Amino acid sequence: MHLFYTPDIEANAIEYVLNEDESKHCARVLRLGIGDPIVLIDGRGSLFRVEIADAHPKRTKVRILTIERNYGKRNHYLHIAVAPTKNLDRLEWFLEKATEIGIDEITPIICEHSERKELKIERLTKVVTAAVKQSLSAYHPKINEPIDFRHFAEELPATQHFIAHCLEATKVTLTAEIKPHGSYCVLIGPEGDFSPSEVEFAISKGCQAISLGNTRLRTETAALYACMEINLLNRN
Repeated sequence: MHLFYTPDIEANAIEYVLNEDESKHCARVLRLGIGDPIVLIDGRGSLFRVEIADAHPKRTKVRILTIERNYGKRNHYLHIAVAPTKNLDRLEWFLEKATEIGIDEITPIICEHSERKELKIERLTKVVTAAVKQSLSAYHPKINEPIDFRHFAEELPATQHFIAHCLEATKVTLTAEIKPHGSYCVLIGPEGDFSPSEVEFAISKGCQAISLGNTRLRTETAALYACMEINLLNRN
């Protein structure tokens, strides 16, 4: 199945023209021609099964055959707020794997111990888009601009909020606290962990402190662990 990401396609389109990059990939790289089937996704849950009407390397035109709404829709909403890693490759690894497993929204949070405070969202979006295509998903996770930790915690999204940290304190587990089919936000700190004042602030705003096991995890590992566990807890 050859899949193309087309976020500007209209919901009830009967035909569509691929942009120049996707047209080149379709006609020149894949060498697809008139009548060949491909799949388009809009990143909002619609999957379009189409056939090529004109295989032009700059403006390939397709005819829509069928449209599937809410394709592969999951029964929960997951938002992970994660401190950017010093090594950007590690953050990109998390984005790729989380997209393949299932995630709806990612917010980079800038914390007291953060070693990286600037990001190019366009680059991260490309990583996510590639993972969307790889996983044949009709949903494209939203990537927000970086935000200060306290500003983010002031108005926490979702209905259940969790903060994972390594400080000595009373903590619960996701397994014990997750309410199925809900909306969740998990906060994951930087390599130096959240500061005690950040943890206290998040808890005062409604976060539950959680443990992700008995070992100390890297930032990207902790974020992916939370992503995986929440998806598994909602698999029925």
